[in-house]
Amino acid sequence: QVQLVESGGGLVQAGGSLRLSCAASGSGFSINAMGWYRQAPGKQRELVARITSGGSTNYADSVKGRCTISRDNAKNTVALQMNSLKPEDTAVYYCNADAWTVVLGHWGDYWGQGTQVTVSS
Repeated sequence: QVQLVESGGGLVQAGGSLRLSCAASGSGFSINAMGWYRQAPGKQRELVARITSGGSTNYADSVKGRCTISRDNAKNTVALQMNSLKPEDTAVYYCNADAWTVVLGHWGDYWGQGTQVTVSS
């Protein structure tokens, strides 16, 4: 089993910065990639950034140059530093982990409960 808990969301002015954090906990799992996704009202959930255990990263075009994803493999944590925030960044941000679990015996996606990010203009 894998539990993901996000923190760091909140209200910020346009042009400001925010740092989101996510911690994976539980037992009997091994994580490959971790990432951040977001979903605005009436919109589909989309990838913001993703990072593998080896440090390879992917970013959505809309956040390139403004966001940086990082992780601590030993602690099973991932963070997203967001700068120069825009109103269109407003969404619920979800932490994701691609993990192998001993009980299930296969790879699967796990999700946190989400944290709200609101950027005012």
